[in-house]
Amino acid sequence: MKTKVTIVGIGDDGAEGLGPAALAAVESADILVGGSRQLGFFSNFSGETWRMDSGVSALAERILSHAGDHIVVLASGDPLFFGIGGVLAKKLGPDAVSVIPAVSSMQWAFARMGLAWQDAGFLSVHGRSLDGLAQRINRYDKVAVLTDDVHTPAVLAHYLLDFGMTEYRAFVGERLGGPAEQSGWYSLEEMTGGTFDPLNLVIFVRDPGIRPVWALGIDDEAFSQRKPDRGLITKREVRVMALSALRPKPGEVLWDIGACTGSVSIEAILLEPTLSVYAIEKNAEDLNHLRTNQRRFRTDFVAVQGRAPDGLESFADPDAVFVGGSGGELPALLELIGRRLKPGGRIVIPAATLETLARAHQILGSLGFSVAVTLIQTARSRPILDLTRLEGMNPVFLLAAERPS
Repeated sequence: MKTKVTIVGIGDDGAEGLGPAALAAVESADILVGGSRQLGFFSNFSGETWRMDSGVSALAERILSHAGDHIVVLASGDPLFFGIGGVLAKKLGPDAVSVIPAVSSMQWAFARMGLAWQDAGFLSVHGRSLDGLAQRINRYDKVAVLTDDVHTPAVLAHYLLDFGMTEYRAFVGERLGGPAEQSGWYSLEEMTGGTFDPLNLVIFVRDPGIRPVWALGIDDEAFSQRKPDRGLITKREVRVMALSALRPKPGEVLWDIGACTGSVSIEAILLEPTLSVYAIEKNAEDLNHLRTNQRRFRTDFVAVQGRAPDGLESFADPDAVFVGGSGGELPALLELIGRRLKPGGRIVIPAATLETLARAHQILGSLGFSVAVTLIQTARSRPILDLTRLEGMNPVFLLAAERPS
């Protein structure tokens, strides 16, 4: 006999806000599951109650051990919106779960603001790291963020200010839909000093007409870099072709080895904001420029000082790797990448010398990669008196290797 599970969405107004179907489900339950706050709305419930003290996996196992019982799980708002509903349905099977949603805190917030929300972005830092949040927020003109006790509205405000995202103002909704509800608009500076109820969410709205947009192929001069020793940056023409070969996809992991100014990492993230990037650079001055560029282009990724392959141990296994510099450790570096690169993964190496081209091609071939080489030979226009000439750039061999799926 299958266990019957009903997931009931509930707001801060408790049982009073539930419709007839949701109340009937609770009344007919053999077991009622929820957090302390949700169970407190049903203090007169006569059946068995389970407090949500452990993770969803443990709850799913416990539910499966009670075949035949009608179990009702209480969840905040819409259980399928950043909630427990989707996880339980995946673990128990969609046929074993029915969901009765309530008005979510997100809906309440946009209603209080009087703004349409079909074009908004939705993010959560509840129990998650802030890493990568800057670029995910920056892609939206209005974006809602679910918070937690650590990542409070004040912490989020400090974070956005650190990336210079001052064109955003914030709406904070606290205990929305309940008798203790309060909400209001804040500048980021005002929000840094605010204290808010733990049950809150934040909606960031960008001032009209202020949206920094960087098209593919950012001009080299836009990046902070060592002067007069320019030339360490991956040039725009090479960068664009390298990104085409790297093919960054949503949710993938990219390694940028010998990152220098971070131009490849930054453009990859601007192409795909959900990308997780891990960059390593041996030169401290270049790393400082990289960090400046992170804030300039609102890209938040891991960047460390080190000489690869040392320092790569803590990086997540990559889907794509860009080797901008190897520090003389190319064989050991490629062998390590070969061990850790995921199936279908890509390696891209710009080689300025024939020796580097030959060595990289031989090593990648011996590791079982398919390798393609493109010669990039370009020139840029330069004024000469009232005329224009072309100034040739150093030719670069672009190796693009792929591991079979």
